[in-house]
Amino acid sequence: MAADLHCHTKLSDGSVGIEDLIIIAQKSGIDTIAITDHDCLAGTVRGQVIGKRYGVNVIPGVEISAIDNEAGKKVHVLCYLPDAPDRLEGLCKRTSVARRRAGQIMLLKVASRFPISSEFIINHASGSTNLYKQHIMHALIDAGYTNELFGELYHALFSPESEINVLAPTKYPDISEVFEEIKNAGGISVIAHPGAYDNYDELEKYVEMGLDGVEVWHPFHTDEDIEKLSAFCKKHKLLQTGGSDFHGFYHSKVVTLGACSTPQEHLDKLLGYKAKKKRAQRKAEKEAALAAQAE
Repeated sequence: MAADLHCHTKLSDGSVGIEDLIIIAQKSGIDTIAITDHDCLAGTVRGQVIGKRYGVNVIPGVEISAIDNEAGKKVHVLCYLPDAPDRLEGLCKRTSVARRRAGQIMLLKVASRFPISSEFIINHASGSTNLYKQHIMHALIDAGYTNELFGELYHALFSPESEINVLAPTKYPDISEVFEEIKNAGGISVIAHPGAYDNYDELEKYVEMGLDGVEVWHPFHTDEDIEKLSAFCKKHKLLQTGGSDFHGFYHSKVVTLGACSTPQEHLDKLLGYKAKKKRAQRKAEKEAALAAQAE
């Protein structure tokens, strides 16, 4: 049975609402999805309620933005099944505030460069917890300045190499803090699309920080990536997940829901992971107690 464990909605930078996403999943024969909006857990409860209505299992999740300051790289971490999701709210709110400030700066720069109003751009972010680059580009498409979301104009405005870019810096939490906060929330941490951000060299370090799994199957991963990541997970006894990173219209390539998925055996391991860890912990504690008594 198909399980797409990486999906975005209008709450962040997806173009599809929660209910529409779930209907697409149902009609596509996808039994299980995870709503993993960027730094936002707002859709979790609603997603589970609507999912039951359509017979789709919705796993609680979030994609947390981070920076590896030591490596100088972006890192995205998928958190699944947190026992206390409210413990992640502070982390998500800080990033959301930083992203909102950056979005406001970019919005003003674009509105001064093109004869469109700030309100016109903001309207394209209706329903989202923030203003993303996709919303700005959607506004420029509607205003007739381009017919491509990720074409030449996008790269002119948002590529660091462009001399006329409108980028504004966003401060993200360090990866070590993200792992710690996910652990405190009782969640499962999975590195998202390491092939997309070239996080390979840092994976060993993340295992030491408490990494639970790796997103192996992703639209940006080659067969070589999949083979390499799967072997790494087997070596370190990590969970393996997969997802389409679905954004609807707001994606840089054509990606349908379920285009990449998590095989059933790996979904079962994810769902039973915390119970297995608790059993192992109890066993270790019992053995330690017996060893202490023997002394």
